[in-house]
Amino acid sequence: MRGLVILTMAGLVSGCMSNRLAPLDLPADAPAAPEGTVVLTEAVDPLLVGDRLMEAGEYQLALGAYTRAAVDQGMTPDILLSIGSANLRLGRIGQAEDQFRQILAVEPEHVGALNNLGVVLMEQGEYGEARSMFERAFALDSGASDSIRDNLMQAIARMENSVYTGPNDNTDLGLIRQGQGVYSLEQIP
Repeated sequence: MRGLVILTMAGLVSGCMSNRLAPLDLPADAPAAPEGTVVLTEAVDPLLVGDRLMEAGEYQLALGAYTRAAVDQGMTPDILLSIGSANLRLGRIGQAEDQFRQILAVEPEHVGALNNLGVVLMEQGEYGEARSMFERAFALDSGASDSIRDNLMQAIARMENSVYTGPNDNTDLGLIRQGQGVYSLEQIP
C-alpha cells in the first residue's frame, strides 16, 4: 500500500513539473474551435514574460514571472539577476543587494551583477564601493558597454563631489534599463 502511495505521489510531482499543457476535458456537445486556431502545447518561457513585464513597467508581475522561471529552471545567476533587478525597481534595495551579492559569491565575474550591485551601492551613497564594482564590470566587459562606463563616471564624479559637498548631497539619480536586467544611473532634473 505504501509503495502505491509513493508511486502515485511521484507521478503527481512529475506531472506538475512538465511544461506541457494538459488538454481540457470538454463536454461532447461543446463547439469545436474555429479552423486555424493555434493550439498551445508548451508554456511560454516565464523569463521572457518577466522581461516583457519589466519593459512595460509591471515590476511586481515581472517578479512573479521570474519566480516561476526559478521553479522551472532552477535559481540560475541570470534568473537571480532578473529577480534582483525587479526588486531594485520596486525599491527593495536591501533585497536586491543581497541577490546581486549571492550571484557574485558563485560567479565573481558576472558583469550584470557587478553593474547592478554598483547601482544599488550608489543609491545607498556608497560611492567608493560602487566605483569598485563598476571598474570591475567595465574591465570584464572590455569597455564595450556605454552604460557601465557612464555608471563608472557617475561614481567617480560622486566620489569627487562628496569630498566638497558631503555624502548627503541632494542630487537624485534614476535607474534606466539598458536591457537584460542591467541598469544605468541618470541624474533626475
